[in-house]
Amino acid sequence: MAPTVAPYGTWPSPISAEHLVERAVGLSDVDTHDGVDTHDGVDTHDGVDTHDQRVVWVEGRPAEAGRFVVVEQRPDGRRVDLVPSGFSARTQAHEYGGRCWAFDGNDLICSNWEDQRLWRFPAGGGEPVPLTAPPPAPRAVRFADPVVTPDRRWLICVRERHGEDVVNDLVAVPLGDASGHGPATAPGATAPGAAEGGSLDDPVVLASGHDFFAAPALSPDGTHLAWLSWDHPEMPWDATELWVADLRTDGAGATIDGARLAAGRDGESVQQPRWSPDGVLHWVSDRTGWWNLYRDGEALAPMEAEFGVPAWVFGQRTYTFLGDGTLVAAWHGPSGSGIGAVHGGRVHPVATAYTSFRYLAAAGDAVVAVASSAREFPAVVRLGLDGSTAVLRRARDADLPDDTVSVPQRLQFPTAGGETAWALVYRPANPGVTGPEGERPPLVVMTHGGPTSQAVDDLNLAVQFWTTRGFAVADVDYRGSTGYGTAYRNRLRGSWGVCDVEDVVAAARHLAATGVVDGERRVIRGGSAGGYTTLAALAFTDAFAAGASYFGVADLGALARDTHKFESRYLDRLVGRWPEDEATYRARSPIFHVDGFERPLLILQGLEDMVVPPAQSEMIYEALKKKGVPVAYLAFSGEQHGFRKAETIVAALSAEMSFYGLVLGFTPEGAVEVPVENL
Repeated sequence: MAPTVAPYGTWPSPISAEHLVERAVGLSDVDTHDGVDTHDGVDTHDGVDTHDQRVVWVEGRPAEAGRFVVVEQRPDGRRVDLVPSGFSARTQAHEYGGRCWAFDGNDLICSNWEDQRLWRFPAGGGEPVPLTAPPPAPRAVRFADPVVTPDRRWLICVRERHGEDVVNDLVAVPLGDASGHGPATAPGATAPGAAEGGSLDDPVVLASGHDFFAAPALSPDGTHLAWLSWDHPEMPWDATELWVADLRTDGAGATIDGARLAAGRDGESVQQPRWSPDGVLHWVSDRTGWWNLYRDGEALAPMEAEFGVPAWVFGQRTYTFLGDGTLVAAWHGPSGSGIGAVHGGRVHPVATAYTSFRYLAAAGDAVVAVASSAREFPAVVRLGLDGSTAVLRRARDADLPDDTVSVPQRLQFPTAGGETAWALVYRPANPGVTGPEGERPPLVVMTHGGPTSQAVDDLNLAVQFWTTRGFAVADVDYRGSTGYGTAYRNRLRGSWGVCDVEDVVAAARHLAATGVVDGERRVIRGGSAGGYTTLAALAFTDAFAAGASYFGVADLGALARDTHKFESRYLDRLVGRWPEDEATYRARSPIFHVDGFERPLLILQGLEDMVVPPAQSEMIYEALKKKGVPVAYLAFSGEQHGFRKAETIVAALSAEMSFYGLVLGFTPEGAVEVPVENL
């Protein structure tokens, strides 16, 4: 049968905005633990307590208002939510959060989003019990990256306190006696369903005096503690220090002695300290220009590839140790990605259909991780070194037919100054539909956040949403992105608002010049730092017909003054010192160059965003409205930095699609009304 001919952008798609959130979850933070199957007070093995390894992960659930739930898969295959209704396992430390849970025996201990306290969720089915006192102000004390000492008396973690200043330190939280029964709750210090009575001891400070701490790691015998620290204006991908100290714990206290610097001098980015089963400290470092693996300072598998990732959240894990001590690691780089065992000075790849691996943890002689590829949605998988794979949990129930999936091409293209940059390029794909003869597809240029981050080639319904409608997509890894070595990552130093803008424009023009897309129908979209690049591209160039900014930065100076502690000196490296270099900030801030805006803009913003406050979106909206540029502003209550609620995700994507239709002159399938000023 001859394919149906339809204008690009109007193709009937099997993917609606609702499909992005229907029966879908976000998957992260995979781990394992040994436990007794007595959760909910019911023994499921005929009265015999069964000790066996369980796989645990975190699910972000759009259908539950973006709630985060710790989920456990038992040896018999049953999945159990370990966080009851009314709780969300999420920390706000560094605003971006990350790892916030650990196990004390069979009890789960984790942060709760609403109050940011640490709570114990008893495995026997008892009521949740808080382990830390109520904060002096809402969410004023936050905890992250917890580990439990082998004697089960203490939980060691990062603490972040918000008062006149924000203070970070490394603390030990008392857990109670070795039976795992922690302190009870102080009167009035309750949440729905909490126990009452008793007292709460203050955490013991183990390390302080630096701006930031992360990644506490205990030696197998519990006698040594390793951790990371860094200070402004560094970010964790710029320079960190790895410390090691002797640790002493007992019922009366927790102390460290003999703290010594193990790695991290002269601008070295160290991450993921971890002890092998035989008690040797390992870590990842970029001292050679690539994030590679080290054993007590000795390089294990030197490669022009990255065995690390930028530490935007706590608890990233790209390597682990199996029970027999085998080190298994995942890597990615310009030449590809994979996973394998590391020995003999190199990595031995495992043959598997997956190409991307995150949150690695050992499960006997196998690895569990969040795995994905260009044809496979993210899933929690168990992977053997022989390539055998078992899927434990998929991010979504439904699959896409192979002929519907647009698989990206990794493109290296020329950009300003004779340099090159990278992008993932997706062609339109929809079986049975083709565009009119001689017509080229419109292009959506995607700009990732960070900006110290990267485009990933996971099968992503948010990308396929566009390609199945007849759009091409270019997900640009502008200079400054990770995955291409330290020199490429550092190329954005002093050049944010320059190199990234040059690269998204160069990608769009290259694809038009080579006949891949229609040069008159190119749009640009991005969130956070990607939103800034979107605004800057519209303010300083004429390369795009329209743009969509998700919580983007309009005023760099305001961001330097108002953003949270973690990123408050980030711009020192990317732009210049504030306020000494105010002229540079103004020169690169779209809000001061409204005269350059001519093309329509859609602005989307969460009203509880503490990273890029709503004032950033509101100021550019009012300025463009006053100038007469077509502009729409959609604000969403209850959303922070990044949209998590199902209704928000659907509304935002539907509006964006419809907005492009208005601008580019066609009516897309499923179009909704968008209130555009000055249209």
